[in-house]
Amino acid sequence: MHFDEWVFVTSLLLLLSILAWKISSRLGIPGLLLFLGIGMLAGSEGPGRIYFDNVEIAQSVGVLALVFILFAGGLQTEWSDIRPVFGAGIALSTIGVLFTALIVEVFALLVLHASFYDGLLLGTIISATDAAAVFSVLAARNIQLKGSLLPLLELESGTNDPTAIFLTIGLIHFITNPHTTLWDVLVLFVQQMGIGTVMGLLIARVAGWLLNRIDLDVEGLYRVFTIALVLLTFGLTALLGGSGFLAVYLVGLFLSSHRVQRVDRLSHFHDSLAWLMQIAMFLILGLLVFPSHLLPVMGAGLMITAVVVFLARPVSVLLALSPVKMSLQEKLFIGWVGLRGATPIVLATFPLLANVPNAYDLFNLVFFVVFISVLLQGWTAPFVAKWLGVTVPEPAPETKAAP
Repeated sequence: MHFDEWVFVTSLLLLLSILAWKISSRLGIPGLLLFLGIGMLAGSEGPGRIYFDNVEIAQSVGVLALVFILFAGGLQTEWSDIRPVFGAGIALSTIGVLFTALIVEVFALLVLHASFYDGLLLGTIISATDAAAVFSVLAARNIQLKGSLLPLLELESGTNDPTAIFLTIGLIHFITNPHTTLWDVLVLFVQQMGIGTVMGLLIARVAGWLLNRIDLDVEGLYRVFTIALVLLTFGLTALLGGSGFLAVYLVGLFLSSHRVQRVDRLSHFHDSLAWLMQIAMFLILGLLVFPSHLLPVMGAGLMITAVVVFLARPVSVLLALSPVKMSLQEKLFIGWVGLRGATPIVLATFPLLANVPNAYDLFNLVFFVVFISVLLQGWTAPFVAKWLGVTVPEPAPETKAAP
């Protein structure tokens, strides 16, 4: 297609996605499900007939989108809100991710007869969760969660992405480089998280100091400044061997919690930018998949989804939160709303570019699992929340006094 045709098609897809979101909020369906569906319908096997199979472009768009989504998530999170649940959130994003990956690995080995590395790669890729989809469904039904459930889920979704990303990349490196040892992977993990944390806090302090002291005269330049800040944080941290995803999230969290001027207006801007990135990411991932290729993995996909939803996620949550003083109902709800989101699909493109054996089957399997997970858990989240009694009761309607 020519450039003007691409512009027209892109604008049309964005408008359709916005309308789909409005419909999804009324029906209680996570919008990301419809975003993926629009991308698939626009693809080569749908009415749109747009042929797209460039994995590298899809991965680049996905990574860039995740970076801005993580920054926006940090910018909208108050440290005072997550501080009481910090330990529980980190446990979910580390221990929870590891146990989820291991349980899926065991199932893939024993039932699907996958190889050791294929099963472990599948488990690590689908271990990350997407709390934004849950919040959108709950907000559409005007459902508020009790206590610290909301900040805990926010913290988990913001910090488990770096863990899942590292595990996936580290495992691919392990598979493609036979001389790599487990010690090498552990050292790489410490390096990634350590440098990511240090760079995130360092850049955040410098950025906060600058935002509080420079006067750019034009309001829009502050938004451009933060866009450059996000790109600088991710790029520089990655070049130094750290987790750019973790660093970006920490910068957003720092700026939101240290009374940086204009942070409220910047938060609104980055919320809009995150929506744009989220829609673009799901559309291009939907374009990348060929629906006919999902049919051969439906059986395995349904079994994997069942294991993740009913076994791996709940067991991982109960184990990770065993020392935490929370009710069983709250823990069960956290276990149920561990939706798989865009991150697993983006991570599934890494084995494709690394030429890992069976990478295409793995990508299709992950896509199918994410689709069914969002459909099942996203749609039922409000009902499960009410059934478990973890919602704030709606205020009783006011009654007029008798004359």
